Order: sequence, then C-alpha cells, then structure tokens
Amino acid sequence: MTSAPTDPMIIDAVARAAVDAPFLAMIMGREPEIVACAQTGVLPALDTVAIDDPAMPVARRLRLERRRLALIVALGDLAGTLDLTSVTGALSGFADRALDTAIRTAIHERTPDAEPVGFAAIALGKQGSHELNYSSDIDPILIFDPDSLPCRPKEEPQEAAVRIGKRVVELLQARDGDGYVLRVDLRLRPSPEATPIALPVDAAISYYESQALPWERAAFIRARAAAGDIDLGRRFLEAVRPFVWRRALDFGAIGEIRGISRRIRDHHAQGQLFGPGFDLKRGRGGIREVEFFAQIHQLIHGGRDPALRAPATRDALAQLAGAGWIGADEAAAMIAAYTLFRTVEHRVQMIDDRQTHHLPVGPALDGVARLHGVADADALLDLLRPHVTRTAQIYDSIEPEDNSALSSDPERLAEQLAAAGFADIEGAVQRIVQWRAGSYAALRSPAALEALEAVLPGLVEALGLSPDPHAAILRLDAMLARLPSAINFLRLIEARPALARLLGAILSHAAPLAEALGRRAELLDGLIDATALDPVGPVDQLAGEMAAGEGDADYQAQLDHVRKVVGEKRFALGAQIVAGASDPLDVAAGYARVAEAAIETLARATIAEFALRHGHVPDSELVILALGRMGGGVMTHASDLDLIYLFTGDFSAESDGDKPLGAVLYYNRLAQRLTAALSVSTASGPLYEVDTRLRPSGTQGPLSVSLDGFARYQRESAWTWEHMALTRARPVFGSAAARAAVIAVIDDVLAGNRPERDVIAEAAAMRSEMAMHKPPQGPLDAKLLPGGLVDLEFAVHVAQLTHVAGFDPHLGRAIDRLIAAGLAPPAMKAAHDLLTRMIVTLRLVAPEAEMPAPATQALIARALGIESWDAAIASFDRTRQEVGDFWHAVSGRE
Repeated sequence: MTSAPTDPMIIDAVARAAVDAPFLAMIMGREPEIVACAQTGVLPALDTVAIDDPAMPVARRLRLERRRLALIVALGDLAGTLDLTSVTGALSGFADRALDTAIRTAIHERTPDAEPVGFAAIALGKQGSHELNYSSDIDPILIFDPDSLPCRPKEEPQEAAVRIGKRVVELLQARDGDGYVLRVDLRLRPSPEATPIALPVDAAISYYESQALPWERAAFIRARAAAGDIDLGRRFLEAVRPFVWRRALDFGAIGEIRGISRRIRDHHAQGQLFGPGFDLKRGRGGIREVEFFAQIHQLIHGGRDPALRAPATRDALAQLAGAGWIGADEAAAMIAAYTLFRTVEHRVQMIDDRQTHHLPVGPALDGVARLHGVADADALLDLLRPHVTRTAQIYDSIEPEDNSALSSDPERLAEQLAAAGFADIEGAVQRIVQWRAGSYAALRSPAALEALEAVLPGLVEALGLSPDPHAAILRLDAMLARLPSAINFLRLIEARPALARLLGAILSHAAPLAEALGRRAELLDGLIDATALDPVGPVDQLAGEMAAGEGDADYQAQLDHVRKVVGEKRFALGAQIVAGASDPLDVAAGYARVAEAAIETLARATIAEFALRHGHVPDSELVILALGRMGGGVMTHASDLDLIYLFTGDFSAESDGDKPLGAVLYYNRLAQRLTAALSVSTASGPLYEVDTRLRPSGTQGPLSVSLDGFARYQRESAWTWEHMALTRARPVFGSAAARAAVIAVIDDVLAGNRPERDVIAEAAAMRSEMAMHKPPQGPLDAKLLPGGLVDLEFAVHVAQLTHVAGFDPHLGRAIDRLIAAGLAPPAMKAAHDLLTRMIVTLRLVAPEAEMPAPATQALIARALGIESWDAAIASFDRTRQEVGDFWHAVSGRE
C-alpha cells in the first residue's frame, strides 16, 4: 500500500493536519493504515482507495472510498507532493466514478436485467472542467432518452427517469456515520423551479437552442458528458455546441456575465473587503473573477477558434495568451492567482469539510496559515494580497469605457455633435432623435433602445472623427432602417470601440460595404479577429473553411455556409482597403482566391448532390475554366465570374445513376445547377454573378461542352476576341490530369493552332465598337476611359497573339514577359499596377467613377501609394497617355 521515496514533508503534513484541521484529524482516526503509512513519509497511491467488496452496499462503499481519497489527497496537497492539477483531477475523477456508479446502481435496482443506457449526467462547473474543490458539490444536468431508457412495465419514461434521478441523489448525498459521498445540486438545469430533475434529451436540446439565458452559455464552456450513457451525453453536447460557441457574437452574453459579477460583489458585500472573512471565491479579485475573465474572452473568440475552448480555467488563460487575445503577463498573473486562491481555499475546506470559501476570522485563520505552511494569518494575507489586487485590476480592465451620455435636449445634443466634428448638425440631430423614438423596427424594443443609448456616445465620437461624418451617419441611418434587429450590432460596437472607428471609415467611404452591413450586421464582428486585416490564406485553406461540417449538413445548408464565409472574406478584404491595411493588388488577389475556393467547394457539393440521382459518367469529369479577371487571379469587390464548363471523356457515354443521363445532357444540367449555386441569392445573400457567354458559340451553344469539342472549336471556328479571352484562361476546378489536358489545348491554340485572322484589325474594330456602346461611367473610370485598363488589355492580347509570346493568365506577369521580350514599353508594368489599384479601390469607394469627396480622395491616393490627390490625378493622366501610345503602336489606331 506504500510508495517510495520517503518524503519528510508528508510526515509534517500529518502533524499539521492533526492540529489545525479537525475534519482531517477525525478521518485520520478512522483510517489508521493510511496514517501509519504517511507517518513513514510515504503516501498510498490514489488508486488504492477503491474497495473491492461486492457484498458491501454501494452507498457505503462510495462513502468509505471518498473518505480515504479525501485523506490521501489532503495530505498530498499539504505536503506539496500533489499539485493543484493533481488534487482537482483526483477529486473530479472520483466524482465522475461515483456519479456513474450511482446511475448504474439506480437503473440496476429497478430493472436488473437491462443495460444501463439512456440516462446520462452532464457535468457542469468545476466537475466539468476537472477542477472540483476539496469539499465541493457537483452540478450535473440529468438527461434521458425515452427510446432507450430501461423502464418497468407500463411505466412512462419520464416517470422512470425522475425516479432514477432521485435514487442517484440519494445514493450520493445521504449521510450516515461514514459521512456522505457528494453533495448534488441540480438547479443548473433549465427552469429548475418548473422542470423535472431529469430532462428528455430532445427537450433539453430544444431549450438550449431557443430559450437559454446568456449565463448558461458560460456554464456550458465547462460542460462534459461525465457519467451514465456517455454516448447520449456526447450527442446532447454536440447538438447544443452552436448555442455555446457562436461565430456571430452575442455581446448581451458578455454583459450578462459582467452583471453576474457585479451582483455577486453586491450580494456578498461582507466578503469583498480583503482581510479576515474575505471570500476567496466571490470576493473582488477572487476565484470567480479569474474564471469570468477567461470565459468572457472564450465566448468572444472561441466561436472562431476551437483551440480556445479549454474547459479548465488555467488552460483557457494560457491558450488565450498564446493566441494573442490577452497579454502574456495578464495570463501569468491570473494563473498564479488562481493556483494560490484554489490551494488556500482547499485549506479552508479541510478544516470542517464545509463548502465554504471565506477566510476564517480570528485564531482559525492562523490555523489555515499553518496548514498552508506559513507562520500566521498576517503572513497568509501578505501572500494573498498582491494577487487579489492584480486580479481585480485585470478583471476591471474588460469593463467598457464609461462614456458621458448624449443629451436628450436637442440644443445640447447639437452642441455635442458640433464638438464631435459634425458639420450638418441639424440632419444629425434629426436622425438621432428618430432612432431614440424607435422609428425603425430594429430599435423599437426596450433592449434595443437601451443598447442604443449605451453605444451612442462612442459611436458619435467615432463618426465625428471619420473623414465624412455626414455621409457616415446617413449610411448608418440607412443600415439601421434595414436591420431586423440592432441589439447585437450595437452591443458589438459598445464592446469594441476600435470597431466603431473602423465602422465610421467604412460608412464614410464604402457604400458597398455599408450596404452589406445593412443585410448582415454580423459581418462587422469578423473584424474582431486581428488577422481579418491580413491577406486571406491560400485557396486550399479557404476551401477548408467553406467546407467545414459539410458532411453533416444538407446541400442547402452547405450553400448558405459558403455564402456566409465568402461574405465575411469579401467584407474583410474591402475593409482592408478602407483601413489602409493592404495593397489593393494583394486585396484583388485575395478576392480571386476566395472566389476560386467558393467554386471548388460548391462544385464538389453540387456534383455530390447531383450524383445522388444521376450517378457519375464513367471515365469523365467536370472541368471549370475561368477567364477574364477570375482567370487572371485579380478581381474587384464587384467582379463577376467568367466561366466555361467543360467535361472530359466520351460525349456519347451515359451516367450510372438511378436516373441515367447522356453525358452532354448530364453536364449541361450539372452546369446549370452549379451556376445557380454560385449566383442564386439565398437567406445568406448573393454570391457572384456568373457570365458563361465566352463558351463556344456563346449564348447559342450548350452550357457545357466536351474538351474535344472545345479544342475543335478553338482550333477551327473561334473568333479573335475569343482567342484574346483565352490568353487569360485558367482551370479552377478538376483533377490535376484534367486541368493539364485543358492547359495543353489552350497552349496549343495560343501557340498558333488556330484560324488565320487579321488580329490587329479585328481587335481595333472590336475596341471601337465597345467604346461606342459602353462609354466610360465617369471621369475616374480607369477601366473604360481612353488609355484605361481595357486599352492596356487589348494592347497586351494583340501583342501576345501576333508575336506568339508573353502568355500568362495574370495580366501583370504577361506584361513582364512582353517587356522582357521587347514587345511592350517598360512603363506598362507601372501602368498596370496603377490602373488595377484604382479599379479595385474605386469599386468600393466611388463605384460610379465620379469625383469623390475630399476625404475619400485622400483614401484613394493612399491606396495608390501616392502622396496627394493632385499627384494621383496627374499620375492617372500620364498613365493613360502612355497606355494610349502603346495601344496606338500595337493597333495603328488613335
């Protein structure tokens, strides 16, 4: 029963326990074998507490095991041979085992021949996170499955479950001369005053999906299937996981947790003042504030980062620090404080085995100090004091700033708005008065108006500091008019003042982003993550995000999920330009990667859905060819997708499904489905416009053609404009072999295996026709103005086709190749970059290509990397002249 080596601290722990912990002294008298072993400096192993005596009643066996475990854990704790993790882990492990034994016993007593299934205990609180106190109760939620729970004849499952639950509590909680096993508190279940102690699993899931209170989200951070039918418990937790971890943040939950903290402080006022009587758990700067600090940050960020969902408090703090959401020094201070508080709390509870968290008053505090290994009460308080102070400071730092309220008096409000930087004071006052009057549906509830008042001071300050406060408040007004509910949006702004400033910039400059926010206000919460202003990842990473959970979702749910992710990424990319965080060229490449990932994800999902009925065409597959901006890998916020659908294999083959189709019909219907998936608006909004007019024979030809047919058309019948488009063609879906086969056809055609045509004359005529029917939108139309990007594209493509050189789908790289071959002026590289930056930026901040407001002019100049607006316009004019000269040299036309 002993383990080596001998440790004198264990002998000392026995002596301290005998003198200063009456409860430990009592159980030492009842466990002489453990004491005798400890007095030699060796503790029995924790796994020796189990009693193997089938004849002994279960309840008594568990009580004795608990007593033995309590003594070994206490002595190991006092001696320092067991750290806090080992102590709480041992206590939590025993609680799991005892609870599981009680459930199995209760079922066996009622239905001896039945399997113990259909009844589970979900551990919450410290049991759920393996952090159970030395003398703690447990807070399980009991659930059952009516279809599998063993019942007696003619017994309803609900009645059986309640009786099982009552017996479980009795086995664990009833006291006799051997003490008790565990205190059980079932009040954390939904509506405990009105619901039975055991809940049907589907009803419990329904509650957490639709009616649960915000504080229950925090409670479920530490939820775990601990006992009984573990598979049932895990199924329940998986079902309610979206309730706990939300990508779209509910800052009402954060406010509720802060409110709980304040109410605890007020209710336990006698334990707030540090000193004798201080409440280690609920006191200001105590255990609960460490836990809430971690949980608040987990609720904010854990919906997007599963790595932050650690149930244990110290693990959560470490992971939050590792991810950069809290400071490393904050995490270290909180972890050190939590470890000390919990350790001293255990000393307090060892005295009388009471569930108390208060430091004793009087001589008893000296006893706690001695148990902890320090001289007296003053030494213990000196040890605790800096940790309490630091914890309170860190916790208080998450409270929102206390902004002065905006006046309800119009004259005073006008003064405040003028001081904030607004020029159109009357218009701003009118809109705020309308908001406060609940003129919009989103602002009619008392909760919405309360949230509005909380956020108005900071929001007005942010809008006043924005480049164009008048435009910003007008767009915010339009956004609030469209929102079904504004509560979450307003709470998000309140909790993250920096977002209010970025919102002001977006509302000032970027009407398309403001309109997107009006449809989905939760887009703003994606900017909480600091990485949202970084370039988006590679295509495979983006496709992984879009495909997350696709195996568990139906086809429509997959479409919605892709739309949500694409919307978030496109919004974040646009915000990068507004914030000046990224080069528009990098943003343009990011737009294209997002689109390619969407095509890949939706193509896979659509093919799988289509195959359920029609199967697959043997030795054949779909290939998607992108052209235009998508083919070149450089898109704008508003770019559509120029696509051609191809298929490999024998066009006369037939699919192998329940409803077979010939290959041509099969791929045309599949292409129609995929086009709809990419373009039809759903509840999550639109995705992309899809343009398939560049396919062989244009709108007169089939939507999807075989690769052989495509090759034959390009080699024999295609027009010059189609070969110009082919210079920017790139496969974006299909196997590596299929993509290689398509690229081989393109390379062969561009190399000269195509009809003899007067490329220069036809291109020049086409450009003239385009100029006649599609004139520039405004004075800043960097695409269609003479010398704009279209002229540059025409010049590049004509040079490529006439000289059979410089081919690359990416226009910038193609220009580099032409320059290297002496076929384009060196200035064309800078021209391409300037015009592309202008188009990408203007699609967001001046989509009509008209002269923008001065504040937006500064943003555009910054995006172009030019010191001033006047210099930007001069550079634009010079660039257009240079491009015009290049086009003239290539085409012979003015």
